[in-house]
Amino acid sequence: MKLAVVGGGSTYTPELIDGFARLRDTLPVSELALIDPAAERLELIGGLARRIFARQGHPGKITTTSDLDAGVAGADAVLLQLRIGGQAARLQDETWPLECGCVGQETTGAGGLAKALRTVPVVLDIAERVRRSAPDAWIIDFTNPVGIVTRALLAAGHKAVGLCNVAIGLQRKFAALLDVTPAEIHLDHVGLNHLTWETGVRLGGPDGTDVLPGLLAEHGEAIAADLRLPRPVLDRLGVVPSYYLRYFYAHDEVVRELGSKPSRAAEVAAMEKELLALYGDPALDEKPALLAKRGGAFYSEAAVDLAAALLGDGGPSVQVVNTLNNGTLPFLADDAVVEVQARVDRSGAVPLAVPRLDPLYAGLVAHVSAYEDLALDAALRGGRERVSKALLAHPLIGQYDLAEGLTDRLLAHNKEHLPWA
Repeated sequence: MKLAVVGGGSTYTPELIDGFARLRDTLPVSELALIDPAAERLELIGGLARRIFARQGHPGKITTTSDLDAGVAGADAVLLQLRIGGQAARLQDETWPLECGCVGQETTGAGGLAKALRTVPVVLDIAERVRRSAPDAWIIDFTNPVGIVTRALLAAGHKAVGLCNVAIGLQRKFAALLDVTPAEIHLDHVGLNHLTWETGVRLGGPDGTDVLPGLLAEHGEAIAADLRLPRPVLDRLGVVPSYYLRYFYAHDEVVRELGSKPSRAAEVAAMEKELLALYGDPALDEKPALLAKRGGAFYSEAAVDLAAALLGDGGPSVQVVNTLNNGTLPFLADDAVVEVQARVDRSGAVPLAVPRLDPLYAGLVAHVSAYEDLALDAALRGGRERVSKALLAHPLIGQYDLAEGLTDRLLAHNKEHLPWA
């Protein structure tokens, strides 16, 4: 089995390598191709990857290349983990929206739209080349904004599934609080990428006992602290929102915080320098502890589970993925991409049925999904008017003067990545 990782020079990659090495019985990889135009970084990551495989006795071969077509040729699955413009572009996404009093974040609001505009055309070009070099390969997208990128891939007819680590992180957290194994926890996870709620936490599978009320009663303070939301908010909701919901539920508070401290992009850029120095140590043969602070916790386990279900012969597996709505949330179009539990096998992902979503959540989901429609249109066709409409439609913006000011800033900061700008 050959897997290819586009963006293999990312500092995330050793987390992925560690998962492939530890879970080789679940996903028997014979070749792992790391693909990245940044030759120096790729050499560092490739060397560490080989040492991790050797330490854990993995027989697979690791190759590195800057040639996309050669790297994906013959692959069974291609994982996408891209950041167009690097941390410098992320820093801009997190700062210029603050000038208009709006949240600066790489997937939410105006910064998220900027990332989508930069990313979608590049991903679609990569996917077309994958279709030529490995026509049967599955594309697993971990590139943000995952919902919009996955929707672009599926609309273009590619074999694609989107993946996020929010659900697996919560599953692991709840399992630890309940002192059970993660496999015993099934989440009633529903919404859009980075806009989800756990409306139930079931022991033993989809039909198991819902223990969420007890979790909130006994561990509400700890859960609220992790989400950086007041405990009474969780008590009032009776569900566990993704930590990304804080950008919606406490927007103005977040804006004040972001304006008073260094950006997350600046923190990550400094961390990446330290990580790359560590990766260059020929004695290092395991992922360093610092990598846990980089983000992407449990990414490797989620990726292994998803790839194994899509490529294996072990029958269907139930996992949280991003895939076509197809009636799952009846108030959304069938071609919207939702993030829910789905049955995954070699034929793809089919969402499980979900209970009727409370209007408190359904309204926000519908609003953001409409924004995603316009965001994808702007990413595919360009144009200032389309960008402005998408921003006006976003629930965190929604005023014409804000939309116009943000449009001007978005285009000014992204000219090198948007040929039509």
